[in-house]
Amino acid sequence: MVLGIGVGDVACVSRGRCSSPAGAVEWHTGAMSEPKTVPTDASVDEFLDAVTPSRRRQDGIRLAQIFHEVTGAHPVLWGPSLIGYGSYGYVSPANPRTRGDWPKTGFSPRKAQLSIYGLKDLPAGVALLPSLGTYSEGAGCVYVKNLDDIDLEVLRQLIAIAWSRGDDPKPAS
Repeated sequence: MVLGIGVGDVACVSRGRCSSPAGAVEWHTGAMSEPKTVPTDASVDEFLDAVTPSRRRQDGIRLAQIFHEVTGAHPVLWGPSLIGYGSYGYVSPANPRTRGDWPKTGFSPRKAQLSIYGLKDLPAGVALLPSLGTYSEGAGCVYVKNLDDIDLEVLRQLIAIAWSRGDDPKPAS
């Protein structure tokens, strides 16, 4: 099984996945284990070069350029397949003891579609999202089948909004 991010299926709990506050998905192997979706030292370029099919690889490379242009940040591979930009500290609203780090924004070029993260985490992003073009939504991401189906200027604005995110406030003890 390939570990992934943002796959919203009914078998979520039986596979050991749980959602973080912003809809991001963490992988756990047990009740108190560390999340597996963490920054790695793996090469983003090598990861993108290996993406199939070729259309998805081309869109992934194009997205990497757009994200870099907007954020000015270098990409980091989080877990096996999420290309993230920046990070923020989150606190789970369901369980304030659950805390961690997650990319402010990023994407994963999956075989079926592109998963784009952070675009709807802030109110300004939620308000602008309908202008993006043809997409569908998961719990914490936006799915796009083809970059030609969306307005890339709106995408840039959404990435900039996501990039502005700060850490979640720590709950009072």
